[in-house]
Amino acid sequence: MTTVKAYAAKEAKGQFEAYEYELPAIGPDDVDIEVISCGICHSDLSMLDNDWELTQYPFVGGHEVIGKVIATGEHVPALEIGDLVGLGWNSRSCMHCHTCLSGDQNLCPTVEGTITHQHGGFADKVRCHWGWAIKIPDDLNPLTAGPLLCGGITVFNPLVQHEISPMSKVAVVGIGGLGHMALQFLNAWGCEVTAISRSRDKEEEARGLGAHEYIATEEDDAFEDVQGKFNMVLNTTNVMLPWDDYIETLAPKGVLHTVGAAPKIEATVFPMIGGQKSLSSSPLGSIATTQNMLEFCARHDIVPMTEVYDMSDINDAFEKLRNGSPRYRLVLKR
Repeated sequence: MTTVKAYAAKEAKGQFEAYEYELPAIGPDDVDIEVISCGICHSDLSMLDNDWELTQYPFVGGHEVIGKVIATGEHVPALEIGDLVGLGWNSRSCMHCHTCLSGDQNLCPTVEGTITHQHGGFADKVRCHWGWAIKIPDDLNPLTAGPLLCGGITVFNPLVQHEISPMSKVAVVGIGGLGHMALQFLNAWGCEVTAISRSRDKEEEARGLGAHEYIATEEDDAFEDVQGKFNMVLNTTNVMLPWDDYIETLAPKGVLHTVGAAPKIEATVFPMIGGQKSLSSSPLGSIATTQNMLEFCARHDIVPMTEVYDMSDINDAFEKLRNGSPRYRLVLKR
């Protein structure tokens, strides 16, 4: 048995308190990770509040983990004690279904979440299947890399799935926890990048992150000059949008792709048919895509903008997430 010292909430919207629990003997395909840092994602807040009605209490969140391998099961082939690894939203998948064998482990029908099926990384240790403990390149900072395991791969995966080319013109809707990383990825990818936000408050910052153009939707005729322009519009927001207006900005065969959990999409079909345009969405990425994303970040010096708290100050960090304006990701360090 292994004792884990964690922070857990005992009820919806509750405070995190010191909490200990025991892990059973390690399984043959599992690894234990000693946590160095763990990002806080808005999904952690949704789980804390039981917004999705699947939270079990006591709740130990945290699915943007960076840490070192401290124990391995007897069948673990690719990791050694001391390896620096990251653990994101998914902690295990079956590895034998057709979907997993096709390289889409994140779409496995029985995939298990790090904070939905077990206790997560707001702790000194966390356990997962070895496949989901992804090696961290040496050039990435353990205190800032955590958000790449969730927010980062969420906006990187669509570029791979839709085979975005360096010549593509891509717009990013929402310059926040997801959008600020998408701008960096797309710029390094070689795309012409347009940032879209409500006002011009974030224009200077967006351009510094890689945007070549900027649209403020509160301005009159905001989309007048971009009709039929974009090969992809990547929505990172969770709000209702004027979907038809965005579809009109797509080039022929363009895609409006949403990774933000907007409540619903309402769109007129005929303009999509005429231009062979499409709507799509995606969750996080596969194991290989996540590894490629981390290596891409190391190569191009892509770093999430973070505010770092001591893990003992977890409630202060959640208060900032709930009622403040983080710039743009919060990270807990041990």
